[in-house]
Amino acid sequence: MTNLKVTPNKSKRTFTLRFYDNGKCYSKYRTQQFSKDEFQDMEFNTENDWKYFLRTEDYYYSVK
Repeated sequence: MTNLKVTPNKSKRTFTLRFYDNGKCYSKYRTQQFSKDEFQDMEFNTENDWKYFLRTEDYYYSVK
């Protein structure tokens, strides 16, 4: 079962997205820094919102 976990970094205004398969992280991404308003809005994103973000935006990079 694949699972997505999103961790916000409030001081840097970034998000770390980790994809897990059977409890093991297989992919990790970090967003670029957002404005304060954008960051606050994105804190309410759902898992589907984040998956759409990864498919359509270029504001992140692979960490792992």
